[in-house]
Amino acid sequence: MDSIWLSGAEWVAVLRIGLGLWWLESWRHKDKKTWFQGGGIAWAADIATKHRWSAVRSGFDVVVAPRPRTMAYVVAYAELALGLGLIAGFLTPVALVAGLLLNAVYFTLMIHDWAEQGQNSMMALISLVGLFGMSWQSWSLDSALGLF
Repeated sequence: MDSIWLSGAEWVAVLRIGLGLWWLESWRHKDKKTWFQGGGIAWAADIATKHRWSAVRSGFDVVVAPRPRTMAYVVAYAELALGLGLIAGFLTPVALVAGLLLNAVYFTLMIHDWAEQGQNSMMALISLVGLFGMSWQSWSLDSALGLF
């Protein structure tokens, strides 16, 4: 593969790091006090109750609604872990698949919000490119440790 300035593997690593920074920003910009007191989950619950797909409404009622505080921590710290893992390139394939799944959940929940759809579509696409391009080959702890 021909490329300018960096190797192909390094350009894919740039995408991985950029995606990690995006996840880190998703965590950073949350109002943690409001989020952990249930504000974020209450917002998601409002969206879920109006969702056009009954599977989303019932899934939210079964998985998230009974444990809003726990789910608030799971979501926030999943975003933090994804960001740090992708930036450092640690357990990169796991982080890319987990991020892809989280984007799929966000995409499905926010089916009516075009701004969210664009963000989640692009993050999912970068996850796929990072996964199939094996973005852990360059500038990663995985590479330094001989993982994957």
